[in-house]
Amino acid sequence: MEINIRPIKDERVDNRAFREKAISEINADEVIIVRNLVKSYGPVRAVDGISFSVREGELFGFLGPNGAGKTTTINLLTGLARPDSGEILLAGIDVKKNPAAAKFQIGVVPDESNLYPELSGFDNLCFCAALYGMRKAERQRRARELLEFFGLSEAADRKFGDYSKGMKRKLTIAAGLIHRPRILFLDEPTTGIDVASARQIRQLIAGLNQQGTTIFLTTHYIEEAERLCQRIAFIVSGRIVRVDNLENLLQPLRGQFNLLLTFAEAVNTSGELQEKISSAFPDFIFEWVNGCELRVRSTRPIAVGPLVRFFEDEGCEILEARRIHPSLEEVFVELTGIEAEQMKKEKEIKEKPGQ
Repeated sequence: MEINIRPIKDERVDNRAFREKAISEINADEVIIVRNLVKSYGPVRAVDGISFSVREGELFGFLGPNGAGKTTTINLLTGLARPDSGEILLAGIDVKKNPAAAKFQIGVVPDESNLYPELSGFDNLCFCAALYGMRKAERQRRARELLEFFGLSEAADRKFGDYSKGMKRKLTIAAGLIHRPRILFLDEPTTGIDVASARQIRQLIAGLNQQGTTIFLTTHYIEEAERLCQRIAFIVSGRIVRVDNLENLLQPLRGQFNLLLTFAEAVNTSGELQEKISSAFPDFIFEWVNGCELRVRSTRPIAVGPLVRFFEDEGCEILEARRIHPSLEEVFVELTGIEAEQMKKEKEIKEKPGQ
């Protein structure tokens, strides 16, 4: 089933003069433009002079660790916070000057649901539609359409508070789409839900984008950004360190060969063994992921047999030797200096109940 995602026009706000000026200055394909955006909270500069743009119909990823400035940026773009300085244009509309006009162009899905637990799924959607001025018959039809699309029709009359985490996330996304926005902002959409629900949410996001919705996705899940996004911005400590498409980000790694060795027991990696490995295989780069895993890198194909025999002679049993393809994770670590293990720990902390 396809969802009509054409935006509803806000007839109450005449923004034509500014829109004409803005469109004359920018690429008409760019529906989000951010220039020199700054936001501080006391002595902390949460967003530090960032600039980027998002094209019409693009699924744009905003990737960084917790505390990097992702949620602050999305709050600024959606009018939930005011910048100290800088410019934000959404579909040619200046968010600071005309927040009401901008509101009708966007849908917002926060990292924590803002729906009402005592209302049913159907009533929550109808209430959200009413906020955008939709007539009763239209909002009820639209609510049923979205409930069917998200597989929630059978739970339409149940209280939102009784939904599972995955169902809550689906309905929150549906609420963000109720008025057919041109741009959808998703803040950490799969954090804290089970694997099966997260997979469903990613499929729904991809499907919405294929139908033409421009999506701005914040995440600290590297594999999620790699799987979904066409272009990605890396943000660390409030600053964007790079913006590029996935192909260009991975290109420097295309000529690399990677092998991951898993050992039966933790290996003593200090001193003599490391020197022996480097001496025996001078063309390889060895990086211990932990005591039981060793990543091997090379610019030429890696033969597994000699490595296995070497470690057997050293009394180390290898359980598995797995070839791995270059990934966005490696690019992220190189650009930011933040290890994937740190990102995983942040996931675990955020997903604990009460966090």
